[in-house]
Amino acid sequence: MERRSFIRSAGLAGVLASGIAPAVVHAQTTLRWRLASSFPKTLDTIYGGAEVFAQKVSEMTGGKFQITVHAAGELMPAFGVVDGVQNATVEIAHTAPYYFFGKDDTFAIGGAIPFGMNSRQMTAWMHEGNGMKLMREFYANYNIINFSGGNTGAQMGGWFRKEIKSLADMKGLKFRIGGFAGKVIERLGGVPQNIPGGEIYQALEKGTIDAAEWIGPYDDLKLGFHKVAPYYYYPGWWEGGLELAFYINTKAYESLNAEYKAIVEAAASHAHLDMQAKYDGRNPEALKQLVAQKVKLMPFPKDTMDAAFKETMALYSELSAKNPAWKKIYSDYAAFRRDQNLWFRFTEAQFDRYMQSARL
Repeated sequence: MERRSFIRSAGLAGVLASGIAPAVVHAQTTLRWRLASSFPKTLDTIYGGAEVFAQKVSEMTGGKFQITVHAAGELMPAFGVVDGVQNATVEIAHTAPYYFFGKDDTFAIGGAIPFGMNSRQMTAWMHEGNGMKLMREFYANYNIINFSGGNTGAQMGGWFRKEIKSLADMKGLKFRIGGFAGKVIERLGGVPQNIPGGEIYQALEKGTIDAAEWIGPYDDLKLGFHKVAPYYYYPGWWEGGLELAFYINTKAYESLNAEYKAIVEAAASHAHLDMQAKYDGRNPEALKQLVAQKVKLMPFPKDTMDAAFKETMALYSELSAKNPAWKKIYSDYAAFRRDQNLWFRFTEAQFDRYMQSARL
């Protein structure tokens, strides 16, 4: 009774000054958002990143901020989520930025580009370097504000129905590859196919495509690619560390109060860490299972890697000459990548190389 009497007589200013009223002054509006994912529900790691995010937002708001997660195709196609957020059809999407290189090649830099940075380097560029600032300036043109939404780590090079013995075997190869990297495959003589994850197996099984990459052993095992394409190549030189993104409609985000904005940021960081940990934790056992099922694990031939690198660098030079947005962001990205590789060369790379050859 005394506390209620004090609150009535003191007014809001007095309550704030007393420091006793968080339950009174922190009451928040109930919100419901819809999130459109670019991934199928069957992939608990990459689709699950959005569920982890939504659950954390709910927990931190006592259930007052609810975000329903919708798989690719439920509300809109997998590759339609940017339009959905831009036009406020949904408040938020979870996707791979490079899917939208058709709008502007610069989208790809926010996700993964061939011979780019690994997952730790990408996180460093986004959160310690200029990455987040530069990408947000770019995304503002699409009515979007972005947050990191997970990272797959370095990916595998994909599943092939026939062996790749040299660069010549890439000629005419119909290869499902995500987004921007298809530009390099095309320059190598291949025929890139941009197919959503949920449709890859059928295309590979029917022979509509000759090869397909997705992510890595854990997801690939669940999708069953090894049943229709026995050759499993590495490394995925086009995805040294795919950064997923949460895209939020700018007006929807700006309508949030400061507390809810902080919660969105914290939940995104949690989901980002959670996804990377899951892939790193689950891929080793899945790879063992694939090898036990007689999958032929093979490295890309050196001439193929060398040609891919050469064509990639030529492509970046061409884009910088004609796309100001690409030039501005890629210049910063490339400088950061150069310094990161210098550092990793003397630390991570040497340590990893030794440990991987040691008898443990």
